[in-house]
Amino acid sequence: MQIDRKSDMKPADGPAENFTGKATITGQFQRPEPSRVGGAIVHFEPGARTAWHTHPAGQTLIVTEGVGWTQIEGGAKLEFHAGDILWCPAEHKHWHGATPHEAMTHIAIQESVNGTPVTWLEKVTDEQYLAPLGEPKE
Repeated sequence: MQIDRKSDMKPADGPAENFTGKATITGQFQRPEPSRVGGAIVHFEPGARTAWHTHPAGQTLIVTEGVGWTQIEGGAKLEFHAGDILWCPAEHKHWHGATPHEAMTHIAIQESVNGTPVTWLEKVTDEQYLAPLGEPKE
């Protein structure tokens, strides 16, 4: 059994090439084979967001604090809140982050395929980020 103590976790800034604004990553982990699961706690300051990206086996986000926005390419921009759980299917290009006026924290969980949990793409433009919210497709 392994316990990673909160007091031992060192926060790291989200890399500027993958995030717009201030994002902090804590508790990042990747479990050894045969497991493929990995994850981290990610905190987004108001206005911060990821770049567009995909996950080869999908991604689950468990929102622990605040309010955020997310969007799958070609889909509506959606709002989510603390307590919500998001699922983005495999290989769907998407982004997520805080709203302009409220911070957001989530636990991100994804699996690696061929040693890779994520493929980072271009940054989300301000126009994309600030587009109106839409209605989820049923």
